[in-house]
Amino acid sequence: MQSALTFDIKRYAINDGPGIRVTIFLKGCPLNCRWCHNPESISPQVQKLFTRSKCIGCGECVKVCPTEACRLTAEGIITDKELCTLCGKCAEVCPTLAIEMSGQQQTVAELLEIIEKERPFFNQSGGGVTFSGGEPLLYPDFLCEILNACGERNIHRCIDTAGLVKTETLLEVAKRTDLFLFDLKHMNSDKHKEWTGVGNELILQNLYALAESGADIQIRIPLIEGVNADTENLTAMATYVANLPGKKKPVSLLPYHNIATGKDQKLGQIRDMSGMEEPSAEKINKTIKLFAQYDLVATVGG
Repeated sequence: MQSALTFDIKRYAINDGPGIRVTIFLKGCPLNCRWCHNPESISPQVQKLFTRSKCIGCGECVKVCPTEACRLTAEGIITDKELCTLCGKCAEVCPTLAIEMSGQQQTVAELLEIIEKERPFFNQSGGGVTFSGGEPLLYPDFLCEILNACGERNIHRCIDTAGLVKTETLLEVAKRTDLFLFDLKHMNSDKHKEWTGVGNELILQNLYALAESGADIQIRIPLIEGVNADTENLTAMATYVANLPGKKKPVSLLPYHNIATGKDQKLGQIRDMSGMEEPSAEKINKTIKLFAQYDLVATVGG
C-alpha cells in the first residue's frame, strides 16, 4: 500500500473546490515561490518547528532527546541540526506545543478512514477531497491508488497543482481526477524563475496538454503587486487561458497577503519578502474586467 508525507489535513474546506471538502496537504514542492504562505510545504522532508512564545522552559525536550540535540537557553530551546535526527520525541513531550513536527507518513488506508468520516458533508454540499501541497503530483503512485479508491466510493476528487511534473504523470493522474486547480504564476519564464526558482515552459506545456485531454480545470492566479499584477503579464495570462482547448476555464484570483512570517520564524529561517505588495481593490476589479474582455470569468478566492 502506498503512503505519502502529509503536513496538514483541513476539514470543512470551502475554497479548495466545490462544496465542503477535506483538503490533504502533501509535503514537498519543486517550486520555491517567494510568497509561499506554507513554507513548511516546500521541503520533502520532516521538519521541526519551534514557537518561542509558547516555550515555558520546562526542559522536558532536553531530557528526552536521545542525541542531546536540544539545549535550553535564555532565547528558548536551541536545536543542533547536525545532531537532531527529527525523531519527534521532543514534540511528543512538549506540554505547550512549542515544538511541533511538520511531516507525517500516512498510508492510503489511514487517509481513506479520515476522508470517509467527512462523507456526510460531501453528500450534503457536493463536496469531496482535494489533494494539495506542496505539490501532490510528486507522489503519483500514491495519488493513483487513493484517487482510484475515492472514485470507487463516488467521492469527488480534486488536485491542486503547480504543474511542474512529467506530462505523462499528469495525464495518468488526470484519468482519476474530477477537477484540477491549476496554478498560473507568471507568463514570462525569466520572471517566473526569478520568483519561484524555476522556469515555466513545462508548466505551460502541461496546462495545454491537460486542457487538450478534456480535463475539468480551474485556473488559479496568485495576484501580487510587483510580481505578476502588471497589465502586460495579466494580458498575456488572459490571452493564454482564453486560447486553451475546450470550454473557457474559470479563473480564481488569489490576492497576496504576507501571512507566512510566523511560519518562517517557527522554521528558523528568513525569507526575502521585498518587492511584493498586496493588490488594491481597484487592481483586483481591473483584473476581473481585463479577463472579462477575453470571455473569461474571474472571481476572487476559491
